[in-house]
Amino acid sequence: MITIRLALLIVGTIIIVYVSRGSLRLPLSHGFYRFLAWEAILGLAALNLHMWIRDPLSWHQLISWPLLVISVPLLIAGVRLLKGRGEPDETRDDVPLVAFEKTTTLVTSGLYRYIRHPLYSSLLFLVWGIFFKDPSLAGGLLAIIATASLTATARVEEQENLRYFGDQYREYMRQTRMFVPWLF
Repeated sequence: MITIRLALLIVGTIIIVYVSRGSLRLPLSHGFYRFLAWEAILGLAALNLHMWIRDPLSWHQLISWPLLVISVPLLIAGVRLLKGRGEPDETRDDVPLVAFEKTTTLVTSGLYRYIRHPLYSSLLFLVWGIFFKDPSLAGGLLAIIATASLTATARVEEQENLRYFGDQYREYMRQTRMFVPWLF
């Protein structure tokens, strides 16, 4: 199992570094903090890999699975809305953004009507779903690091969005929550 965990960490890190390569050169960009979050999530997944399907009716698994399930539609809907309504433009010169994030139109419909960051919200549900696979001190530390990194990612991205979209984004921020509708 240690070999599988190590392989997961190595392969996962290579992929994350490749996707984040532009952001790693800009340590104050949202992509840099997102890189840290992804690495913490990867570490948490490797740590709890052995418990993924063990004891399916234990209290922590009964918490874990709904959190993991919620993360999937948030991710799918968020990406679809950005691609479909955000009018992404590859020529947008914004290094920390992945292709579908290079939107030229502010998306404020669908999930984005209620929360500004459904993709990061999805990752938060994923983090805590993975944590509850096998709650531990080490897992808790990784989950807190991932949560803090995702929060920093969203805050920095909001500053980037304010520079790009201006007052339209400022008004959007007043009308929506960051991660959870009507709460936070």
